[in-house]
Amino acid sequence: MAKYSALTDNAHDTVKQSPKVGVLLTNLGTPDAPDAPALRRYLAEFLSDPRIVEIPQILWKIILHGIILRVRPKKSAALYASIWTDEGSPLLAIAQKQQRKIAESLAGRAQVALGMRYGNPSIASALQQLQQSGVRKIIVLPLYPQYAAATVGSTFDALARELTRWRWVPELSFISGYAENDTYLEALAATLREHQAQHGTPQKWVFSYHGTPKFSLEKGDPYYCFCVKTTRQAAARAGLNPDDCLTTFQSRFGKAEWLKPYTDQTLAELPQQGVKNIAILSPAFSADCLETLEELEEENRETFIEAGGEQYHYIAALNDRDDHIRALVEVIEQRL
Repeated sequence: MAKYSALTDNAHDTVKQSPKVGVLLTNLGTPDAPDAPALRRYLAEFLSDPRIVEIPQILWKIILHGIILRVRPKKSAALYASIWTDEGSPLLAIAQKQQRKIAESLAGRAQVALGMRYGNPSIASALQQLQQSGVRKIIVLPLYPQYAAATVGSTFDALARELTRWRWVPELSFISGYAENDTYLEALAATLREHQAQHGTPQKWVFSYHGTPKFSLEKGDPYYCFCVKTTRQAAARAGLNPDDCLTTFQSRFGKAEWLKPYTDQTLAELPQQGVKNIAILSPAFSADCLETLEELEEENRETFIEAGGEQYHYIAALNDRDDHIRALVEVIEQRL
């Protein structure tokens, strides 16, 4: 009987205490290695998400397992190998630096965990880590500035799926985007001003965002609107001529129409319009990854130069810049 009394007393003490706070940082994810087996596992998880591919799942499973996972992993592995570093995946290495700096800035006020939507470390494992530490309130910050159902919405799905297994669900504060945060916008503007000071003013500034299918916008996804607004606000803060700033969308796949204008097509057309000096950035990515380091830095550079372009400058993602970390900490502190 005494042991049950002790359990009751401990539970009562836990309830009386101020809740211990955890912060869960999430991002898209990365394969474990730049090889075909790792890419097959990663792509199988990524492309099985109904938020990513919105067609009847029975039909999609036949296509995914019968065709795509037989062909795509080898090609994707070669692309990942071209950006892999001694630290491993750039996205994961940068996310870990962000995690450490945010934890240092919070100075013990919250425990900070990192989970990837696809691949490792998973969102489930990060949540379990916080649970084992006795966290009773969790602030979830998906590292996507502009809300989209395919990214932030999918993160919430994974969060909810894990929490259905918990007996005691913690207090939750879910941050669905931070594109309108002043410090984030000022950090973006700072990268533009820094580039201008070092390389001069390009003829066009290309703000390239990860694309989504057009029907997502038609069904009410606000992502497109957030992207256009981010371009306008960051450009204004940097003192740029709005007529020189373009909003485009990259990384499409499949045959459906995606958000336009497409980045690669725009870059192929600009030299024919007399635009041969551009600077390009991707504000949708909080960390450099395959879509920036390989697609923007390499593929799209080649597209622009082959079309007659002369100067192509990629402006890095905000990564673990101090001003970016301040923005993320500020967003978290508003929920503390």
